[in-house]
Amino acid sequence: MTGELRKAALALGAMLVLQTVSGLIWAGGAAARIATLEARVSEQRAVAERLARLEEQSLATRRAVERIEIKLEGGS
Repeated sequence: MTGELRKAALALGAMLVLQTVSGLIWAGGAAARIATLEARVSEQRAVAERLARLEEQSLATRRAVERIEIKLEGGS
């Protein structure tokens, strides 16, 4: 009986070690994926800021063109 108990204890210990190693590998992969996503979000934030500036410049240009058109139409 002690032989079977010893085998069961070793099997349980081996399973615990295997699960711990698997959990650590999974956590490492998750950390790598999170780091990749954070880098992408950082890049997108910069692109969003540039896009906002371009939109403002576009609106300012449109307003300037409208003022020029009004002056041209008024002068005719």
